[in-house]
This record gives sequence, C-alpha cells and structure tokens, in this order.
Amino acid sequence: MPLLALTGGIASGKSTISRRLSHRGAVVVDADAIVRDVQRPGSPVLAALADDFGGDILREDGSLDRAALAGRTFGDAAAVERMNAIVHPAVREESARRFAEAVTADPAAVVVYDVPLLAEARADDPWDLIVVAHAPAETRRRRLIELRGFTEQEATARIAAQVTDDERLALADVVVDTAVPLADTLSQVDRLWQELPRLIAEKKAARR
Repeated sequence: MPLLALTGGIASGKSTISRRLSHRGAVVVDADAIVRDVQRPGSPVLAALADDFGGDILREDGSLDRAALAGRTFGDAAAVERMNAIVHPAVREESARRFAEAVTADPAAVVVYDVPLLAEARADDPWDLIVVAHAPAETRRRRLIELRGFTEQEATARIAAQVTDDERLALADVVVDTAVPLADTLSQVDRLWQELPRLIAEKKAARR
C-alpha cells in the first residue's frame, strides 16, 4: 500500500489536488475531517480541551466553538502547543486506523493523507512520498481575500502562523505548482499519478 502525504499552506490548492487523486482512484484520508471527528461532542479530546481552555469554548449543544478555541490559541505558541498535545495523538491514532481500514479493503490501494500540518506535526512519519501543493504566499493571501472573504490583516496573519514555504518545500518529494491555470495543475497531478511507482521506487532506493 503506497502511503502519500499531501500538504500545503492555507489556500494553496491542496483540496484540488486531493480531489483529482481521488478521481484517479486514490483513497483520500482527510486530516481536517479526523480532527472534527475526534473533537465531536462527548469525546475525550473535547473534554480535555474544555478543561484546559475553559467550558465557554463549547456551544450550548456541547459541540466545539472553533472560533472560540482559535481565539484562545491564535498567536500564543504555548497555548497552541497545549492544544496540539491534546489533539495530535488522537488524530495520529485515528489516521492509522483509517489507513489500515483502506489497506484491508484493498491491499493495492494508494492512500493519500491530506494533512495541512505535516511540517508541524508529522514530517518524520514513514511516508512513501510527500507531495507539496505550492503557490507563493502573495497568491495565497489574495485567494484568502478574494475567495474566502478574509481581510488583508487576517489573511496575512493566517499565512504567517504557518511554517514558511521554504520549510514546507524542503520536505517535498514532489511539488505541484498551483499558481498556474487549473488545467496545468491537474496535468501535473495526472503525471504524478502515472509516475507514482517510479517516484516511490526512487525514494526507497535513496534511503538505502
């Protein structure tokens, strides 16, 4: 079972790549979806977050108020570290379960882990290939403003809160340029899909 990590900064076009890989036959495991699942009402993770950051991060129905939690952690490195210490182990466990589930269903499946915080949390995991969706920070800032309704200050702050492009690119086995027309990005993904066996074999050979 080839296991790929797909990462990229906010507004980098990562979802476009994951959808294309899914269309080609990959099993996509979405880290953001796992985070939502492990933080569901009644979960140990949500209880631990409320204990640490206050019960008012919960809505009346017991679900997580993500904006409230973000307000307690954004820009506060120590708070982010405490939050990650609660959330990341549960995400790691659940992602491993989903990887195993995929390979049980199809031992030849190509599994793609769509994970925004690869550089921050899981860069050293034994991925068969790391794919980075890349667009310059200014392009991503413009997308956040024009497509997601962020203010300039909000967009700049969100990009600055993540690792730098250089740090992310340093992890890449394959870089998909998402600052080009969509058709060109999709062509790169199709080429990646066709060349996966060779790329994975070359990475394994380089490790020896």
